[in-house]
Amino acid sequence: MSTRFLRLFLSTLVLVLISSGIQAGTYHSGDKKKEKKEKKEKLSGDGPYILYQADGSTRVINVNKKGRITDKTYATLPKDFSFRVTDHEGRYPFDVKLHSLKRPEWQYTRPEKVFVMSDPHGRLDCVISLLQGNGVINDKYQWNFGSNHLVIIGDIFDRGKDVLQIFWLFYKLEDEAAKAGGHVSFLLGNHEALVLSNDLRYTKDKYKLLAEKLGVEYPSLFGTNTELGRWLATRNTMQIIGTDLYVHAGLGKLFYDKDLNIPTVNEEMSRALFMSKKERKALSPLTDFLYGNDGPIWYRGLVRKDPKYKPLAQDSLQMMLDRYMIKHIFVGHTIFKDISTFYNGKVIAVNVDNKENRKKKRGRAVLLDNGVYYVVGDDGVQRKL
Repeated sequence: MSTRFLRLFLSTLVLVLISSGIQAGTYHSGDKKKEKKEKKEKLSGDGPYILYQADGSTRVINVNKKGRITDKTYATLPKDFSFRVTDHEGRYPFDVKLHSLKRPEWQYTRPEKVFVMSDPHGRLDCVISLLQGNGVINDKYQWNFGSNHLVIIGDIFDRGKDVLQIFWLFYKLEDEAAKAGGHVSFLLGNHEALVLSNDLRYTKDKYKLLAEKLGVEYPSLFGTNTELGRWLATRNTMQIIGTDLYVHAGLGKLFYDKDLNIPTVNEEMSRALFMSKKERKALSPLTDFLYGNDGPIWYRGLVRKDPKYKPLAQDSLQMMLDRYMIKHIFVGHTIFKDISTFYNGKVIAVNVDNKENRKKKRGRAVLLDNGVYYVVGDDGVQRKL
């Protein structure tokens, strides 16, 4: 009897304490979730977003490292307009000037050196570390790679807190490289396609919060009336340098069977870049295919052997290489522990966990130097590929 009484007493006491806590404001599970979400959604350094208005004015939106938004409209942009960019904590400052935009060539001769990286995903610190450690940029974040070529195989959007800053860095380096006789090629990835179609499943909450505060949809900050949107509209999806082809995810048998030339792929991808998934599907069967799972920004069958990925047969790969007169295909998209090769070295996968590999000093990119392929980390060459 005493045991039953004790259990009843303890149960009653717990209920009283919980009830008291709720009334006193000390037991609010919903509030705790809300507080956690609000903390997660804090704004940090971002911008500028440059939007061209219908009346000819230009809207420039910045967020400082404390989360304060500055929203200024210029009737006319000042001559030689430039601006400073930093990461979300105010680090890595560099200045950017607007420049004329044009689509890069789809094919280039190979210079002395080509530096290949992929999937930076909003981690400016990792990008800076890698490029400085390999002499692509100097300590002032300026182009230092002469007449050579830097290739980024897609996916700046999502996951990190410095998405816009990385776009501006490559935008700036493209102009500096051109003046030095070099090139910067950023290729479209699946995350560019996702975000610009308003699929924000991988997007940091800070960006959604900014859009909410501005009263707009996040993709509109990269629309066709923005500087970076116009830049993205001119980016290629496939590109050849020397005897190497670069594409974000891969090329499969269904792609081969369509007998597509590279300029057609690039133009068709750009034509639908700012459309919704439904609009892309309705635009044309080709666009629907290119943006689908078997298209160049999603297909994993060059690096995955599970039947669901429709892996490409060895002889079909050789047919692909022969069609485009290349010896290697570089891909990103699918993440690996280190730089990896497939099909006896004919396919080179360069997507790694940038933060983890930087910390553990593993491979993070590939350097082609006078025809020799090297795996490089943040401190330069690690080994021959």
